[in-house]
Amino acid sequence: MKRFLILLAIVALVGCQEAPRQAKYVFFFIGDGMGLAQVAAAEAYLSNSNGDLGFDALNFSRFPVLGTITTYSASNWITCSSAAGTALATGTKTTNGMLGVTPDTVALKAITYKIKEAGYKVGVSSTVTLDHATPGAFYANAASRNDYYTIATQLPETGFDFFGGGGFILPEGRRKDQVRVTDLIEQAGYKIAYGMDDFRQLSSTDKLVLLQDETRDFMGALPYAIDRREGDMTHADIVSAAIEFLENEKGFFLMSESGRIDWACHSNDGKTSILETLDLHQAVQVAMEFAQKHPEETLIIVTADHETGGMALGWESQYNMYFDQLEEQKASKDILLQSGDDKAGEIVVEINRRARIGWTTSAHTGIPVPVYAMGTNSELFMGRMDNTDIPKKICEAMGVDF
Repeated sequence: MKRFLILLAIVALVGCQEAPRQAKYVFFFIGDGMGLAQVAAAEAYLSNSNGDLGFDALNFSRFPVLGTITTYSASNWITCSSAAGTALATGTKTTNGMLGVTPDTVALKAITYKIKEAGYKVGVSSTVTLDHATPGAFYANAASRNDYYTIATQLPETGFDFFGGGGFILPEGRRKDQVRVTDLIEQAGYKIAYGMDDFRQLSSTDKLVLLQDETRDFMGALPYAIDRREGDMTHADIVSAAIEFLENEKGFFLMSESGRIDWACHSNDGKTSILETLDLHQAVQVAMEFAQKHPEETLIIVTADHETGGMALGWESQYNMYFDQLEEQKASKDILLQSGDDKAGEIVVEINRRARIGWTTSAHTGIPVPVYAMGTNSELFMGRMDNTDIPKKICEAMGVDF
């Protein structure tokens, strides 16, 4: 009898245990090229703008969970974006220059497909073109990341619910003799919204691709924040649209890349990089406001694929920063160079020097990058990890088989 009572107590105890929590709404933000220096520069810039000496924390740098990830690829200490994107999307390392495939070109399955098969809605977005390395890694397989048309034509085959951001680098192939990508997208049952006004008219459709307004460069990347004109679509706009389109009872997963932090750092353009990081901060704020409405069901992760530029807060053996010097710059280095001013690049270099923002390279570096997380199962992202661990932990947090 005693054994029987003990057994009943154990059964009752097990029955009272709560089922493991699962993240129902997951936001995965990737700041391309964003290392700790880029975050610190944005925070110091904010502090200086408020007349203070210090660092005004970005919303995601206040997240309760902080980790780091190593970023090396299967072939190099210093990764390229496609190899890093592949690791973050599939949990497998590959060779620099490859996308969504193993080093011997075997196709890999991104977690977006696994999450979709588990019944969640799925969105992929970027502030650069949708066939670029990071967004492409979440839906495509290609032996070369530069095979933009092949990558783009795989987008309509995914069945994912939402895509948003820039357009396509080679919408009709390299020789401009292929079926236009946008035609393939529409043939697959997607509606294409050109700008936020058009989105509001089409938001009731089943599958959507959101691009910029047709009167703007809708096939290119979104404008840098420093170059933005009234009416330009922003990263925060894309996230807002994605939430409106994806929200449902089962849940959703959204990968959203801030791609132009990387581009600004390749150009060694300090102010433009800072404003792009602050633009990511604004996009994350949209997700945080959603999380306030669903506090027990939402997970937000912010990380990077690698650091770009070897950015440093300090230059030339001095112990000061002069962020006010950045106010002289009114446009990105890229726009200034396009203006035909031969000295435009030198001007940006001089502004960086006066502000004491340093650079070691115009390419990527091999340092670990930060991971910030908040919400349901965010503790999974604490501590030292490799980039291949992130997608595995996302699946674990959502209760999806990896």
